[in-house]
Amino acid sequence: MRRLNLPAALLAALALGAVAACAPNPIVARDPIPAPGPQDAFVCDSRPMPLNTFRTNCDPVAPEPVLRAKG
Repeated sequence: MRRLNLPAALLAALALGAVAACAPNPIVARDPIPAPGPQDAFVCDSRPMPLNTFRTNCDPVAPEPVLRAKG
């Protein structure tokens, strides 16, 4: 009798573990600010200043086309 209960208990534990592993309402993380597109390209120049600060100057640039060739 004991041999029959041990495999049944193991199967029940595996089944309950598999059910408990999935969340009923999965959480999907979404960034409220979308990532910039390829048309938004900038060139930035940073210069150090006193007291551990930096001065940054960013200028928009036209994106370069990317050429891809299949080998």
